[in-house]
Order: sequence, then structure tokens, then C-alpha cells
Amino acid sequence: MSSISQQAIKEQRQGLPLGELEAGLPLSEAVFRALCDAIRAGAYQPGDRLREEDVAQQLQVSRTPVRDAFGRLLTKRLVEPGGGRGLTVRRLDTAEVLELYTMREILEGAAARLAAQHISQPEIDALVEIEAAFEASEGTPEDMARLNRRLHGAVIRAARNRYLDHALQELQDGIALLGGTTFAVAGRPVTAAQEHREIVAAIAARDPDRAESAAQAHIRGALKARLTLIRE
Repeated sequence: MSSISQQAIKEQRQGLPLGELEAGLPLSEAVFRALCDAIRAGAYQPGDRLREEDVAQQLQVSRTPVRDAFGRLLTKRLVEPGGGRGLTVRRLDTAEVLELYTMREILEGAAARLAAQHISQPEIDALVEIEAAFEASEGTPEDMARLNRRLHGAVIRAARNRYLDHALQELQDGIALLGGTTFAVAGRPVTAAQEHREIVAAIAARDPDRAESAAQAHIRGALKARLTLIRE
């Protein structure tokens, strides 16, 4: 999928065009991917309204491919009818959040287990580097969230399982609808760093049981922080 830069996100919030769509794709597919990327990157937050004419203007296309893309977003349940002529980015209720994190715990645990079995030494070195960068980070919660995604992505790639990768990619749609980041919760960056150290150490030791358990504990910690964020 095309990557939407921070400048593009800023421009979108100001009502300016997002720029060029991904080349080599049918227009409706390119618009759909751009909108998915925008939701995942936080350009559109839960509760935000999407209107055909606005998106068409921002992406500099006609309304027909936007209408097609909107239909696919509805099918994927990333949006819902918002009243009038627009759509609204969905906001997950508490039950959906619990269901999402239940699946994350299972799948992220499986990814860590497989990574411990298949990872190469260069990949271990990369994991250690990302974990150290996270622990040393003094950036914003959003900066920490990006490093967290890099770490999880590296584990998933090391798992060497395309079906698991696809399942986790599908979960990203639900995660995008959560809004905000758990690293804004007081104390969460510190506990997450500890959890990351345990995951990386277990994978580096090529201990599948320990790696799976550490990854599952990490997701349970993330859920606890998410529920705190929801209450606040």
C-alpha cells in the first residue's frame, strides 16, 4: 500500500490534496488503498466524517472511484453510514475491543513462537536495535507507537508464515479504529519496554515457549492500557 507521509496527513487535515495515488492500479483500487492508509495512519480518526466530494477533491479524482472505494470500506466495516450523504469512521465498542485483543494475543503469541524457531542472526540484531531505540526514545507517544509497530513487524517477518502475516494484517484494520495510542497512558512506555526486552530475549534465545508467553503478556498489558485510555 502507498505510504501517507506526516506532511500529507497534515495537508489532509487542512483540506488540501493528499498527492499522487499509487501508480499502476485501477483508480478505484488506488483510492481505496489511499483511504485505508489514511485511516491506519490516523489521518482519519474514529468519528470523523468522510464525504465523497471532499475525498475526490483531496485525491484529485472523480467521485465514481471514491464511491466504489466507500463501498469497499463499508464491506470491511472500517466506516458506517453517518447520516446525510457521508460516512463516518467506525468507533469500536468495548466488546469489540476485547474481541480484537483476544485475537491479537493468540496471533502475536504465535508469531513470536515461530520467530524463535526461524529467525536469523541478522534479524535478531535488528530486533535488539529496535528494542533499544524504543527504550531510549524520548519522543511523543506517536513516535513510540511507530517504533512499536517496527518491532512487531520485524517479529512477524521472522515468523516466516504468510498466512499468519495475512491474518495479522487484517487485524490492523481493527487496530486502526481504536484511535489514539496506549503509549499516552502514564507508565505504559516503561512497562512496554520491559515486555519488549523479554520478547526479544526469548526469541534471541530461540525459546518458542518463552517467546509466545512473553508476546501474549505484552498484548495483555496493551489491552489493560487500552481500557484505561477508553475510560479516560
